[in-house]
Amino acid sequence: MASLKEIKNRIGSVRSTKKITSAMKMIASSKLHKAQAAINNFLPYQAKLDAILTNLLSSDTGYDSPFTQTREVKRVAIVAFASNSSLCGAYNANVIKEFNTTYSKYSALGRDNILIYPVGKKIADAVKKQGLISQGDYREMAEKPSYPLVQDLAKDLIKKYIDKEIDEVVLIYHHFISTGSQKLRNVLLLPFDLSHNQPDNSANNNTQTDYILEPSKEEILESLIPTVLYSRLYAALLDANASEHAARTVAMQIASDNADELVQDLIIQYNKSRQQAVTNQLLDIIGGASALQG
Repeated sequence: MASLKEIKNRIGSVRSTKKITSAMKMIASSKLHKAQAAINNFLPYQAKLDAILTNLLSSDTGYDSPFTQTREVKRVAIVAFASNSSLCGAYNANVIKEFNTTYSKYSALGRDNILIYPVGKKIADAVKKQGLISQGDYREMAEKPSYPLVQDLAKDLIKKYIDKEIDEVVLIYHHFISTGSQKLRNVLLLPFDLSHNQPDNSANNNTQTDYILEPSKEEILESLIPTVLYSRLYAALLDANASEHAARTVAMQIASDNADELVQDLIIQYNKSRQQAVTNQLLDIIGGASALQG
């Protein structure tokens, strides 16, 4: 059995750890509120862009864009969003697992035909550990979401897609639902999925917006489609960022609760050990007194 001093030291150590986890929870919670605000401010813009694009494309089935063309997949790009730091539960592990599954799916194409864009230190380290080559360093984007950085990445992907250097672009990220719930998603960014834009509200399905177009529908779509792709990539980054902070908030709350339970168990153990030590001392005293009387 551990000595009283050892148990007391463990109690102090666990209490110190709880102070750290509680502070990390507060920091993560504060960052989560900011990330949620960013999503709430951006999603209406993205939703409106998608709605406009849907109406324009649905009004003319004859429009043919390179972004909507499905072709034989010979080369693919995988963009995976993780975090730069740990202590966020299974957040990074789930992304890495999904990345490995997706990579295995396309493994028949050959290593040189799978381009990897790891957003976040944890996924970048996992890619490097497997001996795979990344297309760049995107840790800054994971630390602080930035639309210009996302736009640069999206332009690179779009250029490669138009030049037929890649035939598909896959996004892997967590979709933020609530503080306690984040859903891992694996979706196609390119080719452009028109079904993704169909409105859910049945009342809107009966209404067809009549746009007056200037200069021409083709020119507008050529500009609008890339903008929608930028917004989708940025929305995925905001989603991943909020999910990271939510996962860390929950993980630190669980760690703090576990610390409380452990302290209570150690206090009980300490009291039992102290009681046993006192009892042993009393028995020694009684035994000594009995020996003297005898």
